[in-house]
Amino acid sequence: MTDLLDLAAELVEVPSVSRHEALLADLVAARLRASPALEVRRIGDNVVAATRGAGERVVLAGHLDTVPPAGNEHARVDHGVLHGLGAADMKGGVAVMLALAGALGAEGAGGGAGGRQVTFCFYAREEVARTESGLLEIADSDPEILAADAAVLLEPTSCLVEAGCQGVLRVVARLAGKRAHAARPWMGENAIHRLAPLLARLADYPARRPVLDGCEYREATSAVLVSGGVAGNVVPDGAELVLSHRFAPDRDAESAFAELRRELADVLELERDELVVEDAAPAAPPRLDHPLLAALVAASGSPPRAKLGFTDVATFAARGVPAANFGPGDPSLAHTAGEHVSGEELARAYAVLAALLGLG
Repeated sequence: MTDLLDLAAELVEVPSVSRHEALLADLVAARLRASPALEVRRIGDNVVAATRGAGERVVLAGHLDTVPPAGNEHARVDHGVLHGLGAADMKGGVAVMLALAGALGAEGAGGGAGGRQVTFCFYAREEVARTESGLLEIADSDPEILAADAAVLLEPTSCLVEAGCQGVLRVVARLAGKRAHAARPWMGENAIHRLAPLLARLADYPARRPVLDGCEYREATSAVLVSGGVAGNVVPDGAELVLSHRFAPDRDAESAFAELRRELADVLELERDELVVEDAAPAAPPRLDHPLLAALVAASGSPPRAKLGFTDVATFAARGVPAANFGPGDPSLAHTAGEHVSGEELARAYAVLAALLGLG
């Protein structure tokens, strides 16, 4: 536990805000190259290391970047708990990956005791727009790098298996109006006022809760940005509302948008208003029927739960690789000034993943 805490603290001390991961990638690559069991590749600020044998292959993936600091850029260990930027999201998980890589090296050039092979993906720019993701950069460089029988994302999950993930749509509603002088508003049509029924509908938007592989997903639709207005004496002729729509993995982006459009049709005038998708990220099915993911659940010793946010399990699912989230740290602490992870969580995550890989 102490060694894992010290390693995680060392990682926290290396700044790696998104787009500035080079120093941490240097450290990770140097540690991995010390193992004769691993073939190591550097792709930009991403590092990939893989065992060379045949047999079932598991990808363990984790991102190197953090959000900007909030006065927590330095590591502090207090009574077996590491505090600091990225401690939970997700340098604790990166520390576990490095420790597992070291254990593989100690056991020889093959995979675990059961012949299971492993690929470690340490990637950049997860905390920014998905189009910048280092995992996509790795796939573009060589799609075979991500090929595997299953993958585990070491996102913080409190050492519970979080199955699949929900997809995300960013949708913009553009409402039309008619300009007029604010002293004579009846001569125009106030586009901002026209947002009222749309906002009311969103407040009461029905939240589907489909259950897949025993995990309950929960869809959500939220207004996240609003803009409009011309001047203090003008009735505005346009207003925009940005929506975040989270959809369960029994839908794809196209069907999720079609349903959203149907739900909002009676509070919009779609012959003159617009409802357009600005960005979309796919959902991923839980796939807990897959033997490797079932083995992960069994090793965790706890029932799985649905991943309500988006993670890169969807990136693997899109490539035909079943994937799940499992890692140390409380996900509710991610991106907060009080982010922390305990040594017990690190040790627990290591033990579960070592069992999955067949390490002694």
